[in-house]
Amino acid sequence: MQLTVWTYEGPPHVGAMRIATAMEGVHYVLHAPQGDTYADLLFTMIERRGKRPPVTYTTFQARDLGKDTAELFQSAARDAFERFKPQAMLVGASCTAELIQDDPSGLAEAMRLPIPVVALELPSYQRKENWGAAETFYQLVRKLADKDLRAAPREGRRPSVNLLGPTALGFRHRDDVVEISRLLGTLGIDINVTAPLGASPADLARLGAADFNICLYPEIADTACRWLEKTFGQKTVHTIPIGHGATRDFIAEVAALAGVDAAAALDDSRLPWWSRSVDSTYLTAKRVFIFGDATHAVAAARVARDELGFEVVGLGCYNREFARDIREAAKLYGLEPLITDDYLEVEDAIAKLQPELVLGTQMERHIAKRLRIPCAVISAPVHVQDFPARYSPQMGFEGANVLFDTWVHPLVMGLEEHLLTMFRDDFEFSDSAGASHLGHGSAPAPTRHPGPVPGSTAPQAPSAQPEEWTPEQVRGDVAVVATGWSPEAERELLKIPFFVRGKARRNTERYAAEQGIAAITLDTLYDAKAHYAR
Repeated sequence: MQLTVWTYEGPPHVGAMRIATAMEGVHYVLHAPQGDTYADLLFTMIERRGKRPPVTYTTFQARDLGKDTAELFQSAARDAFERFKPQAMLVGASCTAELIQDDPSGLAEAMRLPIPVVALELPSYQRKENWGAAETFYQLVRKLADKDLRAAPREGRRPSVNLLGPTALGFRHRDDVVEISRLLGTLGIDINVTAPLGASPADLARLGAADFNICLYPEIADTACRWLEKTFGQKTVHTIPIGHGATRDFIAEVAALAGVDAAAALDDSRLPWWSRSVDSTYLTAKRVFIFGDATHAVAAARVARDELGFEVVGLGCYNREFARDIREAAKLYGLEPLITDDYLEVEDAIAKLQPELVLGTQMERHIAKRLRIPCAVISAPVHVQDFPARYSPQMGFEGANVLFDTWVHPLVMGLEEHLLTMFRDDFEFSDSAGASHLGHGSAPAPTRHPGPVPGSTAPQAPSAQPEEWTPEQVRGDVAVVATGWSPEAERELLKIPFFVRGKARRNTERYAAEQGIAAITLDTLYDAKAHYAR
């Protein structure tokens, strides 16, 4: 077991919470100790839902362990049924309650409730959140789907499809469903059921009436889709419509299964227009590091290379169940994939590769901020700012526009910031000057940059390293020893664009260490540049 301050996924019962909270008419009774009750925090504070999640806890305490905790669970389940009147109930145990082995499944069955009860066996010490969500959704589908129902003959009706995978606490799932529903409507395809988001147990009973399924999020819906294929003979669309090219491929695959003309939905986004523009040449071949859940990471790599002209220098995921997908994708970019749930390994990889853009989760946003590298969030886990009130999908053509804005703007604005830094010696742009639009009598602006004011002898903190790093850093097989920089060399370093300044500093310090130079001067900086240029 490893102690950590961050985890990419919670335990599997959190995944079950995401399914229950996404649906209507489903209640989750969780056998858990006092202190494990954090569902409200996840869904009302982070996702900002307007109502509390449908989760009831037994909240047993230490003194209850000497009594009958099984009776405590049954009382909580009975009270939840009488109070909330759900159409179906989930029962299970948290990771802590799993240790006392009260068997919520058998206890719930013994109660003989007049509604379907789905008992969840979620091994908390072997599996994690996404697997828990997928298993919960699969068990609900298997329990509630009407196995005698089949799609009606196609004559005289529009094709019908199930949209499967969106959940509560999912990254932009709400908006993705709206965008994909719009695309399907344009194609003349009806949506039979969208699940689990917004679905009821009665809706799950109707899954067999669709002609085929669309698996929007394989981490959640892949297991259920495979069961539906086997049980009802429904084919599944596996193309994930993230990015302009993938959306066109998705439309073609859906149109072929539905027997409709794809031309009606082949809309356009602004991303291809920008990629063909002169402006895009400024960002061509920017080095990008990508990490997240497998679905979003693989999709982001395709968009980055094929649609924006970036160079993918790192690709990885944290959900090991989809490691094969990441390995196959990494081969396309000539990379060794990073498959880990240890954020420190991810941080080490980013520091070593020194990309010019990081695409990742909330954790990679923190890492990139410390390393002063532009970053955009592409995948869960995320924080409150990634649940915007505005319409902001990741999928479809509008999703391609969102990706264009989210990924390109940090680089473009970074170039603008670099220009301001370059001209900081000018009287208008100096840190000691007031804002020009306020007139000459305005108060001096506060210092905006970590570097010294021109003329100062104070050394600048490394621009691509966290302040808490030790003076001696190991990069490869050479120890980079912190050396003194002359004021002239520091000022010259500021003229180097921010997204390569850290690399220039490290290369210069490495060169100085190899040459036995104690103090870095302007000449040392240029000698190092010439050395590495060769």
